[in-house]
Amino acid sequence: MKYDHISFINSNMNQLVLPLDLEILIPPNHLSTVVHETVEKLSDSLLFQPYKGAERPPYHPKMLLKVIVYAYTQKIYSGRQMEKLLTENIYFMWLSG
Repeated sequence: MKYDHISFINSNMNQLVLPLDLEILIPPNHLSTVVHETVEKLSDSLLFQPYKGAERPPYHPKMLLKVIVYAYTQKIYSGRQMEKLLTENIYFMWLSG
């Protein structure tokens, strides 16, 4: 049987291009932006107090707090699930910078 008459829409794995700035994809009224803006208003002294210094610099406490708060709003409480979403979900990617 010949299939010369069959045609398909061309697709290739390299056709999806995401912007370098994920903020372009985040709607202004999305919950992740509310979390971001709220945490940014917190005083650094509230979050820096527990840090004593270390050989390896830690992640910024505001970034970590944003990820955790947003995860909780999505009913995600597992650190492993949060870690997975940080590589798969644009809202988590954006919040983590």
